[in-house]
Amino acid sequence: MTLAPPRRPEEPRRPAVASKTLAHAAVLTIAVTLAGSLLGLVRDLLLARYFGANGATDAFLVAWTVPETAFPLVVEGALAFLLVPLFSRALAAVDPGAVDPGAAVRDLVTASAPRILGVLVVASATVAAGAPILVHLIAPGLADPALAVTCTRLTALTVLTFGLAGYLSAALPAHHVFGAPATIHLAYNTGILGLVLLLHNRFGIVSAAAGVALGSVFMVLAQVPSFVRHVGLPRRLVLRGSPVTLAAFAPIAAYTLTRQAQVFVERHVGSALPEGTISHLNYAQKVAQMPMLVALLVCTVTFPTLARTVAAGQAAKARLRLESDLRTVTALIVVSAAYLLAFAPTVVGILLQHGRFTAQDTAATATIVRVYALGLLGQALVGVLCRPFFTAARPGWYPAAVMALGLTVTTALAVLGAPAFGVVAIAAANALGISVTAVLLLAGLRRCAVAVSLSAVGSATARLAVAGAGAAAAGWLAGGLLSGAPSIVDGTVGGLVVLGTFAVLAHLTGGLRRAR
Repeated sequence: MTLAPPRRPEEPRRPAVASKTLAHAAVLTIAVTLAGSLLGLVRDLLLARYFGANGATDAFLVAWTVPETAFPLVVEGALAFLLVPLFSRALAAVDPGAVDPGAAVRDLVTASAPRILGVLVVASATVAAGAPILVHLIAPGLADPALAVTCTRLTALTVLTFGLAGYLSAALPAHHVFGAPATIHLAYNTGILGLVLLLHNRFGIVSAAAGVALGSVFMVLAQVPSFVRHVGLPRRLVLRGSPVTLAAFAPIAAYTLTRQAQVFVERHVGSALPEGTISHLNYAQKVAQMPMLVALLVCTVTFPTLARTVAAGQAAKARLRLESDLRTVTALIVVSAAYLLAFAPTVVGILLQHGRFTAQDTAATATIVRVYALGLLGQALVGVLCRPFFTAARPGWYPAAVMALGLTVTTALAVLGAPAFGVVAIAAANALGISVTAVLLLAGLRRCAVAVSLSAVGSATARLAVAGAGAAAAGWLAGGLLSGAPSIVDGTVGGLVVLGTFAVLAHLTGGLRRAR
């Protein structure tokens, strides 16, 4: 689906029109992506039903580390942070009188696509060939490493296909085309679900790994028609002169990989704990991060606008855009965390306790969800705050450095705490490490072109946190009063109580009020 065509420099867009376009894009992107995410939830429910939480699912999740790493690196993270500003600058530099205004973007594709494709092919083949070494490094204590190697060789294809999908997803939003990139979650999960449903009895958990590979191919195919229509294919093969340089990509890639390394730490340390630990961590992460997906989708839509305002030197507009994103994301995450703190067992039970996923699995997963909820705001803020650092023509190393510091905190606490406190220590280490990173990124905004008011952001966050604490307490009391009620009633009524309490307290404390 296509929104309004990109404006030319001689046709300034009125603020009201720009806001309507962003709102339309946000609604479209959220609706389509949520549909894909709901399909992803169905995927996780089927994995729990058919396979439970055991050594086989642990092996699959170790293999799933490959697409989990590739996705933020080349779809929603590093490649997007590099290419979205690049395509935005190419469009902004178009001569108003140009006969072919799309030529600049097609030249950019010609210069960058072949080189990126070559790197992706080599990287995908390397992961497949090195699967035994990779599995040992990620989870040395795994019960069934051979199964993990088999699954990893299947998921290695995602390095190539995710990279292609990420390239297409970066180019289309610069042309105000949001529908096709939003469908990638639908396409991906359709492939996984199809093979799991058809082949789980015959091939077991390997069917899920094959589905990951098939779904990644669907992600590319879903975007190719729109890309050809709105952007265009490379005019010729060019292997030199690409504007996507290592110097520009390296700091973004380092940041993304360091952030993803939190999962490596969890699985490495968790592999030494009882079977099913890695699976419990994964299920808890999927449940806890559902609200974060909605919050960050807003920022995905506004990122091209942020990049354009920075490129145009409009610092005041960029600051307002970032402060608005921070306020929106904080409110959504705080109320969601309050709900999860109060009703994690209910939510996990409703979603996952079916088939081979037992009541003991529910209890273990719910405990982790509550700990993860404490770090949700840090996770979301990192996703927002890293973006302004990557809007410049030459991204800096500061985000990667502070992410490395946060990872050090996570690793130290997980390694030291897991022998005594088990999986809870791993989850708590993750929450604390990412929160440290969020604080350092916020403090470091003075280094980039978008300097927000730290006092205003801090004040709004504190007010919303107070409202969230009150909402969690109200939800806890409501849960006690609803004890014995059906889970769906408990979860629904409790959700309304938490949401209503948060809205009232946020209004009274002024947490949602825009700073002047």
